[in-house]
Amino acid sequence: MDAEKQVYRVQGFTCANCAGRFERNVKDLPGVADAKVNFGAAKLTVYGSATVEELEQAGAFERLKVSPERQRVEPRKDPFWRRHGNVVVSAALLAAGYALGERFGESGSLPALAYGASILIGGYGLFRKGLQSLLRLRFDMNVLMTIAILGAAAIGEWGEGATVVILFAISETLERYSMDNARRSIRSLMELAPREALIRRGGAERVVPIEDVRVGDTMIVKPGGKLAMDGVVTGGASSVNQAAITGESMPVPKAAGDEVFAGTLNEEGLLEVRVTKAAEDTTIAKMIHLVEEAQAERAPSQAFVDRFATYYTPLILIAALLVVVVPPLFVGGAWDEWIYRGLALLVVGCPCALVVSTPISIVTAIGNAARRGVLIKGGIHLEEAGRIAAVAFDKTGTLTEGKPRVTELLAVGGMSEREALAVAARLEKGSAHPLASAILRRAQAEGVDFASGAEAFRSVTGKGVRGEIDGKLYELGSPGWFSERQAAPEAGAAERIAELQRQGKTVLVLGTPHRIEALIAVADEPRASSADAVRRLHALGIRRTTMLTGDHRTVAAAIGSQLGLADVQAELLPQQKLEAVKALRAQYGRVAMVGDGVNDAPALAASTVGVAMGGAGSDTALETADIVLMGDDPSKLPYTIELGRKTVAVIKQNIAFSLGIKLVALLLIAPGWLTLWMAIFADMGATLLVTLNSLRLLRTKDAKG
Repeated sequence: MDAEKQVYRVQGFTCANCAGRFERNVKDLPGVADAKVNFGAAKLTVYGSATVEELEQAGAFERLKVSPERQRVEPRKDPFWRRHGNVVVSAALLAAGYALGERFGESGSLPALAYGASILIGGYGLFRKGLQSLLRLRFDMNVLMTIAILGAAAIGEWGEGATVVILFAISETLERYSMDNARRSIRSLMELAPREALIRRGGAERVVPIEDVRVGDTMIVKPGGKLAMDGVVTGGASSVNQAAITGESMPVPKAAGDEVFAGTLNEEGLLEVRVTKAAEDTTIAKMIHLVEEAQAERAPSQAFVDRFATYYTPLILIAALLVVVVPPLFVGGAWDEWIYRGLALLVVGCPCALVVSTPISIVTAIGNAARRGVLIKGGIHLEEAGRIAAVAFDKTGTLTEGKPRVTELLAVGGMSEREALAVAARLEKGSAHPLASAILRRAQAEGVDFASGAEAFRSVTGKGVRGEIDGKLYELGSPGWFSERQAAPEAGAAERIAELQRQGKTVLVLGTPHRIEALIAVADEPRASSADAVRRLHALGIRRTTMLTGDHRTVAAAIGSQLGLADVQAELLPQQKLEAVKALRAQYGRVAMVGDGVNDAPALAASTVGVAMGGAGSDTALETADIVLMGDDPSKLPYTIELGRKTVAVIKQNIAFSLGIKLVALLLIAPGWLTLWMAIFADMGATLLVTLNSLRLLRTKDAKG
């Protein structure tokens, strides 16, 4: 969209219908091309130009407070009497009406006067919204309730009309409370990072707002203090509790060169940190943004409810009209009796519980996951995670630590081991592969000079690297790559390669196009939680777990056996990983692909749900995957799948209960057993139960072991 985009936070939403009306009002503003309200996150996105005053005027019917997204605003806390004073007065008048009715009789003018005042004071806001919607031919719950209450008064049922006003106000309060409670998990994320940081500039230390902290500043973090910005440790050593970002339960040691994140807690020592990201670009800021955007992504169940509600409310109005008209005209029923039953149908047809059934479940589950180090980028991905039948894993950096080390260096040609290490390091200096870092670390540890690198460097995807060193062409890569173009290595080297691979080690061959010079064995140990994650996936009923890797078959088989994987596919190029994921989808339907978000991008995109590991500090992982495990912990995947399943179950329960209780109430209308106050009480009870059922998702924990 070409129009200028502005994002605002909104305070004061009471229901989804009100949010929809606010969105329509904003769209009607002269300078606005389009607008979108994110009810779950209480945010408004405007495409075009509009002042805050104009936006607040568009939300004046609900007294909405609008502020720019990045402006720090304290939550609005209206006094109790301002929020609920009219309801309290209305309830007092209702009680007075009952008391007067007991003394002077229900048909007296004094009880009717008290009831009428109760209806006007308690229902004024409802009537205003209902009549405005009716004039625009928008049939929402406000229209249903307005007609029902005014109709009850018209046929002399003043007491029941006033009771419905009170119960509907309580029902709306419950709905507002439920969404506020669900949003609280997001607000808790926003409050994790301090709003100020202790910065050293020009030799002096000063406390400045995080908006004024610049990239490159040195931040001082004292023991027991929270980090305000992302950065790299330049001085000091400590343990940092990263649970807020990664969900890790144990503090992580940090020293010079280690990355740290805003919102984490420094436990022991003093740290000096070089700031690497602006306030709006920190990992916690991106997490909050993505979690809030996830609220706007409508899950399949939400789309169903929205479509259903579009036709449901007009049908209730038509059904109520038929109940009022048909019996008196065709079977001789009494008008006042059937008008009353029609009004009861309007009240019981109010879709409050149905409307709130899905969004509160999604918001609660996504907020719960974010607090446990799992970032889910939309309700659709949460629901799909709950339906996963097969899981494919990358190996390096996913199931394994991703920090391989050189375990053996064998010179098999005319070079010495030190010369071979120097050549290998100069070749790998231009590579970003994890195996390259292992060789460079070994060379650095042994004091080998590799500063000059290689000339004419070239990386051959999935096979190795080549380059010129001192005018001579060298290659470093898999044994299979060498055997493709020259004779197999001599018997002794071939046997050694096979033996190292049986031990689960990756073997790299160094040589020229005509001769093998050395063998380098690299070991990448499985993560401590990988085997447990695979076991828990099988316990959850996942039908297939497979590892997709470019490593040698023998190495992959050894790792797969250690972890208990059902299937291992090795020596795969990125395109072949993509094809493997497509084959799994054809066989099992819904497949999750777990990778690092970079090399596995095609496979992640082809899967039903793409899951990236280690999103903390990784912009690529945050952008490419549907679900991000913020820490390097595969055991978060079973938790995510279980949360998805529970969310789908809760949504189905909520929808079934919301519709079921209405069906029962409808059956009570025909014999005349359903009163107006019973109808609204049933809807209020349904809203309360749906809310409590959804909040059960907060109790879903990462039950390791």
